[in-house]
Amino acid sequence: MRNALLHTLLPALAALAVWQGCRKDAAATGPATPLTLEVPAGFPSPQPVFRDNPLTREGFELGRRLFYDGRLAKDGTTSCASCHQPFAAFATFDHAFSHGVDNSFTTRNAPGLFNMAWYPELHWDGGVNHLEVQPLSPITAANEMGETVAAVLRKLNADSRYRQLASAAFGDDAIDSQRLLKALAQFTGSLVSGNAKYDRVRRGTDRYTPAEEAGYTVFRAKCATCHREPLFTDHTYRHTGLAPYPGIDDAGRMRITRLASDSLRFRVPSLRNVMLTAPYGHDGRFHTVGAVIDHYRTGVRPGPTLDPLLRYGLSISSNERADLIQFLGTLTDTAFVRDPRFAEPK
Repeated sequence: MRNALLHTLLPALAALAVWQGCRKDAAATGPATPLTLEVPAGFPSPQPVFRDNPLTREGFELGRRLFYDGRLAKDGTTSCASCHQPFAAFATFDHAFSHGVDNSFTTRNAPGLFNMAWYPELHWDGGVNHLEVQPLSPITAANEMGETVAAVLRKLNADSRYRQLASAAFGDDAIDSQRLLKALAQFTGSLVSGNAKYDRVRRGTDRYTPAEEAGYTVFRAKCATCHREPLFTDHTYRHTGLAPYPGIDDAGRMRITRLASDSLRFRVPSLRNVMLTAPYGHDGRFHTVGAVIDHYRTGVRPGPTLDPLLRYGLSISSNERADLIQFLGTLTDTAFVRDPRFAEPK
């Protein structure tokens, strides 16, 4: 029990140490240009992710370049964008499990990166509770980027362009772990998606088709409890009746809390941009939105931690299924995925 407790606490303590370091460095921002986080109409207030990391144009641009740079990985080619592709709403297109260095695979499906500033916890199991700390996991994981933070910093500090960018963002040209993480957080925290057709209808500048309107009615009756508007997630962890993926012992939230009651519970994903982020589920087992809906109609397996709302599955007729898919298409934010601010820098 003691070893299990230490196994749980040590990563958290290490992450806290880095975060505290970030806070101590917050004053050294230099004469950078302030930016304001875009908050779409109707959205709740975001998490205080920039409270100790003031959002600036220069910090954002440094983070954007880092996000697309393969030198953050051991092989020099696997960047953050390798698994979080802009055209797929910053998810992994087509592959159930994203690729890492040395032809390795992760054991989970890479989710889309958008509206992260509203998330109290990150990852499928909620194992990270601050956006600044999040990059440590993929950078150092052997089956993702496989690098050490020290090696990343050596490469960045040897690059005169990065030192210039750091000076513009933070007041001098030193690049340490705190500045690396703060810059990445400024970019990923600014990936805001809130201009889909759904949003335009809410603002009164667009109208649903009859099928989309009918699908919205189905959504509110059958899906909205967990996929709460306007973020289309309630940030909870739920067991949705999926059997464990063959060969992968993924206990979900229980890996973090060590509580049996959290076995097979995973974070409720946002449905925004869902038509762009296939395949679906924490393990990418579903290749279409229709297949996900069919799981809730007929595929829910019983289990001790199954969400009570799914005890009998969801009663969705074939016509309702078709209309629901039409509505989910209104959550695609093409302006977001085509936004040049978020594209790879030249």
